[in-house]
Amino acid sequence: MAIQNLSAIENMLAQMRAVTQAASAGSVRPTSTVADSGGFAAELSRSLARVSEMQNSAAAQGRAFQMGAPDVALNDVMIDMQKAGIAFQATVQVRNRLVAAYQEIARMAV
Repeated sequence: MAIQNLSAIENMLAQMRAVTQAASAGSVRPTSTVADSGGFAAELSRSLARVSEMQNSAAAQGRAFQMGAPDVALNDVMIDMQKAGIAFQATVQVRNRLVAAYQEIARMAV
């Protein structure tokens, strides 16, 4: 059991390293691609859809664990629920920043 936990941790670390390398590689999309894909509103919509999908998936996995599905482990359920919770908290923070920016722009004298 402990060896399985170590391999899961090593897999998670490998994923984190891959994400870090991808971020440091500077894989930035050209601005024309961003404009063609719908811009900020489309990206915000896609992000909200991903967060919603994470929450729905974590909830479904939690229900499957409660029902006694043999292929669902408690640690996987807890990790997925934490990921969904963190994604939701980040989304709320982004929303708060957007609202604050909008209010500041609305207060500007023209």
